[in-house]
Amino acid sequence: MIGRLLRRLVRCVAVVGGLTGVMLSVAAAQAPSKTLRWGNNGEVSTMDPHGAFSTANASLLGNIYETLVRHDRNLKFEPALATSWKIIAPDHWRFFIRSGVRFHNGATLTGQDVVASLRRASLPDSPYLSVTHMIKSVELVDDMTVDVMLRGPYPVLLNDLAGVSILNERWMEENNALTPSDPAKGRVTYTNMRTNGTGPFRLVSRQIDAETVLERFPDWWDKPVDKIDRVVFRPIVNDSTRVAGLLSGQLDLISPTPLPDIDRIRKEPSLRLMEAQDLRVVFLVFNVAPDHIPDGESKNPLTDRRVRQALTMAIDVGSITSRIMRNLTQPIHTLIAPEVQGYDASLATPRAAFDPDGARRLLTEAGYPVGFNLGMDCPVDRFVNAERVCQAIMSMWAKIGVKVSFTSMRYPVYMTKFLGGKSDTYLLGWANTPQIDAFSLLNNALHTKVGRSGTWNGGRYSNPDLDALTEQAAVEMDPARRQDLLTQAFRLERADFATVPLYREPMILAARRGVEVPASADGRMRLWLARMD
Repeated sequence: MIGRLLRRLVRCVAVVGGLTGVMLSVAAAQAPSKTLRWGNNGEVSTMDPHGAFSTANASLLGNIYETLVRHDRNLKFEPALATSWKIIAPDHWRFFIRSGVRFHNGATLTGQDVVASLRRASLPDSPYLSVTHMIKSVELVDDMTVDVMLRGPYPVLLNDLAGVSILNERWMEENNALTPSDPAKGRVTYTNMRTNGTGPFRLVSRQIDAETVLERFPDWWDKPVDKIDRVVFRPIVNDSTRVAGLLSGQLDLISPTPLPDIDRIRKEPSLRLMEAQDLRVVFLVFNVAPDHIPDGESKNPLTDRRVRQALTMAIDVGSITSRIMRNLTQPIHTLIAPEVQGYDASLATPRAAFDPDGARRLLTEAGYPVGFNLGMDCPVDRFVNAERVCQAIMSMWAKIGVKVSFTSMRYPVYMTKFLGGKSDTYLLGWANTPQIDAFSLLNNALHTKVGRSGTWNGGRYSNPDLDALTEQAAVEMDPARRQDLLTQAFRLERADFATVPLYREPMILAARRGVEVPASADGRMRLWLARMD
């Protein structure tokens, strides 16, 4: 009798235990996951972290791939895949690699991965040459120690390396990807659509111009602020559609926030704004190459400094910032923001006052009493209100007789055109990231396009004195002397009217209540620092 009772009790316990397990499994399956649905104003051009030197790309890819050093939420350097480093000599740095780090495919990070990645980003035709130009060689000391040999003393190596992602060497070898995928040059490889980083999120799926899905990497070496399970990145070029997605609950976060909708979003109790001033300065670039002839002209009017000065004088930047940018930013007269190393407040004055009448007189003096023809290119999916800004400038130039042919296009096509030296005038935004140092702009966008310099100089501006000052600043270790060199270089560009600084781009993220994402001035989305209710 007792035996039968015991057997019945055991069967009851087993049934109850089974039911409990089923209930727990159902509960776990029904537990809401944290999925961040992010609507952005443009697509990522490639999933290769060395494939395009682009803040927009890095904003997403920085959550998949990591670097030896990184910026925290206050843009201060902190260790990442390197735990520490030391300067052996001014042109010789040693990095000690973090142990126990895993790639998303399960491989363990070693110094050889670092060597292969830095060499890859340093190839002569690499899009990341702008931040690896001073690297002479990369050598393996032991499995977890790497030496970086430079072309000379270089004070901002850490600044550069904060933007160079580390990939797995064997994975690259197996997939014929030891050379970066570069869509801008028609070079598309395995890494254009696939990833294998060490970061807090890994790639799940990608449909170009539709959505890219990431999931939390459970073996990440660091700890996120909040365990966000998935990130769904959706490129939505149309501003109204992006805002509608947020208002209807189909999106949790949008970037950037269309300026005309800011007041509406402020009044919506279910939404919130996160505001900052971007490090990015938006400016107009003139193509000054003598062999570049605008349509309808027999020569290039932009080679004449007086013409460039007249075009500058014809732009009412204050009107642009107040009306088009809704006073969310102010005119700027320098090409770098005050937070960027190398900024000099003595240059923060207008290089030419707004004076349409004076502009017309200068054009007459330069031989263009009735103006000339000029093209202007503008991206539709990169800078806040870019099309309206370009159209406003076009209207202002029309008042001094300059007949502008305006063309807008998606950023990948736009970038290919202006980098190829085929744009007459175009907008460029430069944040000096990841370096947050003025050398970035001087070397990449203003230095003569030669060798490892001038890789973003689509206007083909060339001033030998500026080049020499930039090259001296690259190896000057004394901070005061280096600052003087940078200031002198910017004074030369300013006197040449090679560009027209306009404004710092406002950074305004909109999200539903309960979502908190740091609005970093460098334009990066550090989703491991984000929170979701």
